[in-house]
Amino acid sequence: MRKLFLLATVFALLLLANLASAQQADAMIGFGTILATGTNTPAVCSSFNGNNTCAPEKGGLFTTLSGDVIFHRRIGFNFEANWRAKQALDNSGQFFRPILFDFNGDYQPRLGKKAGVDLLGGIGWQDTRFYAFNNSTNCLAFGACYTSDNHFLVHVGGGLRYYVFGHAFVRPEVHLYHILNNTSAYTNTNVVRVGASIGYTIGPE
Repeated sequence: MRKLFLLATVFALLLLANLASAQQADAMIGFGTILATGTNTPAVCSSFNGNNTCAPEKGGLFTTLSGDVIFHRRIGFNFEANWRAKQALDNSGQFFRPILFDFNGDYQPRLGKKAGVDLLGGIGWQDTRFYAFNNSTNCLAFGACYTSDNHFLVHVGGGLRYYVFGHAFVRPEVHLYHILNNTSAYTNTNVVRVGASIGYTIGPE
């Protein structure tokens, strides 16, 4: 998870650097899950246990950290990091965790004084971590031995934000990811993430 915290730090620094010229900025934390939009032929996992057949990429509780900077005409940019809160277990006995990162253009039209929309589109990557819990001394000591399976993705998504109190808002949301060559680890190349975020607007909401 060190990469995740590093990326969040870098984004926070970029956010601060752009606040002077920005119309507003938003910081959010959210929770949800992912759904498979369809399956292909069984995949061959990139795992410690050799060639294993994986299930579709779906289910589990996902945590999201995201933020944006919005400029003139309600257009800006956004960054999101999503990871499965708990390691999953595939049908071969392999523990794994998908982590999704995406950078987006963000359009935020207003629907009134207390409501608005986030429309997102961008690119990123998915890092699936396959964990090994075996007799290795290092694995037993740190519990974090893994290999990573990384793939480029294209992302579109949207959410409806509603300001419940001052600058604080809630945002139900839906996101679609097309993950290239995802069948090296799963049986589907498209996943849908559904959930909700709570956030705070810095600047005029």
